Amino acid sequence: MASSVSGNYPRFKVILGSSSPARREILADMGYEFTVMSADIDERAIRREEPEQLVKALAEAKAEAIKQKLQGDSAPVTDGDQPARLLITSDQVMVSKGVIRERPRSAEEAREFINGYSGDRAFAVNFVLVTDLSTGTTRGGWDVPEIRFQHIPDEFIDQVVNQGDMTCVAGGLKLTHPSVQPFVKELVGTVDSVRGLPRELTEKLIRESLQGK
Repeated sequence: MASSVSGNYPRFKVILGSSSPARREILADMGYEFTVMSADIDERAIRREEPEQLVKALAEAKAEAIKQKLQGDSAPVTDGDQPARLLITSDQVMVSKGVIRERPRSAEEAREFINGYSGDRAFAVNFVLVTDLSTGTTRGGWDVPEIRFQHIPDEFIDQVVNQGDMTCVAGGLKLTHPSVQPFVKELVGTVDSVRGLPRELTEKLIRESLQGK
């Protein structure tokens, strides 16, 4: 396994508990070799009033679902002498005007979300959880970048809502898409955090898990 921490620790295997292409791309760019498993949970069945507690509960539920999958899988969870040790799960919601914005359930809801960003700001609330499958111990943390927006014209909102693929994310808008960039006035945080897997936080949690702290 190649990574920024691999030189100081024994070989280990990473499982990414997410079907998100962005999270896969970020983790691969960090230098990790990993396998992907989907939790397949009903996220709408898990509710919390505070966004920080909601994303934490969702990341924990994903980890638990994948652990149960691994326990019920007849295939071995090790790969030669490399144990399937670290499971990474995460979740993100957007918060705009104090309201939690998850993945929109309709075009109308997506339009409502994006209208709310126009000339205002939003927060991408992330929680990352690293579970050591060998010991069951977990380490997690939050990362919350702020996105400040220019005015977003109605015609652009109509365009992205009609496209559909631009709104199938938490908050209803792919903020890193080139067509959206002119409407982002300022990002207080990192692009990888906006995309759903904060690199620095994830690296920190992996390192702490390997050190057993």
